[in-house]
Amino acid sequence: MNERSYILRRLFLVLGLLLLIPVAILLQLLRINVAEGEALRKLWSQQTIQYIDIPAERGAIYDQNGTQLASNSVAYQLALDPHAPGARADLFQEVFRILSKHTGRSVPYYQRRVNQARSGSRYIILERSIPVTAREEIVQLQARGVILEEEYQRRYAFGSLASHLLGYVNRELHGVNGLEARFQNQLEGENGLQQVQRDRSNRIFSYVGAPRKQPVQGYSLHTTIHSFIQAIAEEELREGVRSTRSNKGTVIVMEPSTGAIRAMASLPDFDPNNPAASDPGNRRNPAISDMIEPGSTFKLVTAIAALEEGVVDFDEEFLTPEDGQTVIHGQMMRDHDPLGTVNFTEAIAQSSNIAVSEIAMRLDPEDFYQYARNLGFGTPTSIDLPNEESGRLQKPYDWSRVTLPWMSIGYEVQTTPIQIVQAYGAFANGGMMMRPYMVDRVTNEFGETVQLHRPSSVRRIASKKTIDRLLPVFEEVVSDSGTASWAQVPGLQIAGKTGTAQKFIDGQYRNRYRASFVGFFPSRDPKYVILVLLDEPKTSFYGGFTAGQIFREIATRIAGLDPDIHESIPGRDSEDVLAFAPDLLGFDRSVAETLMDELNLPVRWTGDGDHIVQQVPEPGDTLRPGDHLEIQLARLSTVDEENERVTLPDFRGMSMRKAAHLLQDLGLSIQQIGSGTIYNQFPKAGDSMRTGRTVTIRGRIRSFGTQDLAMGGGQ
Repeated sequence: MNERSYILRRLFLVLGLLLLIPVAILLQLLRINVAEGEALRKLWSQQTIQYIDIPAERGAIYDQNGTQLASNSVAYQLALDPHAPGARADLFQEVFRILSKHTGRSVPYYQRRVNQARSGSRYIILERSIPVTAREEIVQLQARGVILEEEYQRRYAFGSLASHLLGYVNRELHGVNGLEARFQNQLEGENGLQQVQRDRSNRIFSYVGAPRKQPVQGYSLHTTIHSFIQAIAEEELREGVRSTRSNKGTVIVMEPSTGAIRAMASLPDFDPNNPAASDPGNRRNPAISDMIEPGSTFKLVTAIAALEEGVVDFDEEFLTPEDGQTVIHGQMMRDHDPLGTVNFTEAIAQSSNIAVSEIAMRLDPEDFYQYARNLGFGTPTSIDLPNEESGRLQKPYDWSRVTLPWMSIGYEVQTTPIQIVQAYGAFANGGMMMRPYMVDRVTNEFGETVQLHRPSSVRRIASKKTIDRLLPVFEEVVSDSGTASWAQVPGLQIAGKTGTAQKFIDGQYRNRYRASFVGFFPSRDPKYVILVLLDEPKTSFYGGFTAGQIFREIATRIAGLDPDIHESIPGRDSEDVLAFAPDLLGFDRSVAETLMDELNLPVRWTGDGDHIVQQVPEPGDTLRPGDHLEIQLARLSTVDEENERVTLPDFRGMSMRKAAHLLQDLGLSIQQIGSGTIYNQFPKAGDSMRTGRTVTIRGRIRSFGTQDLAMGGGQ
């Protein structure tokens, strides 16, 4: 082989190899586009086309009159992507300056957040919630690398009002406690879906024509809560707990004919707008989850059982020991005072433990147990709130020799406050027990009712004859000779029962007490049953004196709101007196208009705005036919945006709670001196001051009573 042939052979070999490259490329193109094209296109779609959630708006919660208690507000989260194409450091500095102006944090603070982020980080959160005005300024910068995200936040319009009933939500807007948790599935709605594309830099963006599934908004709850009654219950309970120096307290207001809960208040409470600021124990609802020995309020069971079984006669007399104590099966039974000889009515009205236990021991244990069960003790009420306890009611085969006499006066049994209210509600309702409930109806985003609650009866607790015979007995409790004389409201007939129970701590009963009173009114046509429960009051442990006075204040104010009750009060000329002026100070015009329609009261509006700052006559004053309310309106605030100044409204006549809520909305701090109703403020109404400054308000409270604590209070 000559050298020329060798070179040509090698040249052809190289050319052949070079020709294989385009052939291979052509074959690869055919494979990608023809043989495997469909599969590869599907894989590309899966990798670049994604779906993101479109959040559904959580449903609102309303009170009985349509006032919004819980709603949603939009929060804007701000983050930075320092490595985004076109990102400019000078615009980032402008973003820091805007944030600093609105949040009070320094510009170097935000600069440090960026500098301390992980190397290469493309999502650095600067603020999780910024004001709308700050968002608008930042949007106008049109800065690349600025990421603004919207998310819903839950807002509770009246702060801590009805906090245990409403509950609260976590960061994911999932309900925690209260109605928020119980109706989570109805409130949360169903998120929508948006198809988006992801580029090679892992950035997400939408595109024209992308498929989209609209979210289904959450349903709204229309509750049985009456905001005015709830506020009354909370204000009077707060004052009562303070005046009696109690550890805590609970008030429940229920409509006995339907089981509708009008108010449920407990102290200490919490602000659902910021639940983490309170102790976790304050967020549980003691009205349905605390199991307590009820004391003498449980004597209703004994009274009903004794009459139904025919083991007692109204004229029968019971001789109690002169020293007010006796021994039953080796254990000492005491009356609060030596009572001497009492009949059946006096035994209940004066709360004689000795006489009531003697009556109970005539009953068969199985029968007594069944009556207690019939009155709802030992079983949950099934109220539409989470975490309800069932209480504890031992079966007769677990009883000792002293269980029956001691259970007859409210020991060796554990109940929840809502069970006591349900039992007395059945008594008030002629013997028919109704299931307590909180939600009247559920509506969709268009206001259409999707679920309607109808009041449901549970069982009959006793014959109508027995209930009618017992009613005067429990009315006698709230008389000058009864243990609940402090609960009397002049002209209003009330029936009820006091309760005082020693607390069982570390295996023995201590000299620490729970005081309670449960009553209903008007007793012959009941519209409300109210329980007041205090834990360890220091001024007196008698329920009639402590809890009874709180009941009196609540009942008096409710009577002022309810024209039907007012007209039923003997000695009041319904043709002469129309109603009591409600307390409207601090509320919006829409709320006041709803209440005025209910009370059929004429109103004369003055001023400009939607916020009520003054009313004549004053709250609680009597209105007669032909009278009208003069209500002065004002704007919530007059803000000089350039200098960030606020013109102060007139806070005089408002409660501390309302004023604090308004001042917070105005961006002002508050210094409270005293409590109750505001009678003075500094600076005065109409003055202009910068936001962030402090307003001093002074309040007075009504005297809770300085009566002799050594009175003959009731059990």
